[in-house]
Amino acid sequence: MGHPDPIAFTIFGIDIRWYGILIACGMLISVLIAAKRAPRHGFTEDDVLDVCIWMLPIGVIGARLYYVLFNASYYHSLRDVLDIRSGGLAIHGGIIFGMITVFIICRRKKIHPLNMLDLFMPCVALGQAIGRWGNYFNGEAHGGPTDLPWAILVDGQLVHPTFLYESIWCLILFFALSWFDNKKRTAMGQTLSLYLIFYSLERFLVEGLRTDSLMIGPFKQAQVISIAAIIAGIILYRYVSKKYPLESK
Repeated sequence: MGHPDPIAFTIFGIDIRWYGILIACGMLISVLIAAKRAPRHGFTEDDVLDVCIWMLPIGVIGARLYYVLFNASYYHSLRDVLDIRSGGLAIHGGIIFGMITVFIICRRKKIHPLNMLDLFMPCVALGQAIGRWGNYFNGEAHGGPTDLPWAILVDGQLVHPTFLYESIWCLILFFALSWFDNKKRTAMGQTLSLYLIFYSLERFLVEGLRTDSLMIGPFKQAQVISIAAIIAGIILYRYVSKKYPLESK
């Protein structure tokens, strides 16, 4: 099975790619679900939208800057940097910039950022599950050669569909984190912590299969970041469980 045409349609001479459509759909669906779940965290839909209107565009900018930073030799002009329609967004950059934005906006609105991030993280996982299919249409973010029955054909070679592995994991993570957030969360920051731990565990394993990884010297940067995020998630879970019990909201 090969990847399909990355162009969904053309309008006024501009090619509209599945990559952008799927990422946009992932964002929109995630925002709608977060807004619907907002009362469980003591927020209104307007609270969620006020944060998202800043978080989403800054997150996209962060994802692009992060990717360009680790691939600087491939970009020779500002036009190249701005051309994100062909791919080139790094989820870690989006998460980092997005979380910083949430902290800033929540502080300005005088609401607890950890509570807001707990609300968002299951939805972030769902957005990733949807957005990863954009890599399939672009024929990117795949693994090395394999003869497994679910291999996909890229450039005449059967390879691991690592986008699919991550998409399935993130979909499961969405349901698992939603259940935990609704039924088991006892302190602000716990759902965020579990996202950091379990998404990073998957990313570390799947990144080992990928052939297009961003690098930090001889190491795959996503694996380095994943190890750091797992450690941070474990420490954060223990800390917030004592520091921010829900009764203190």
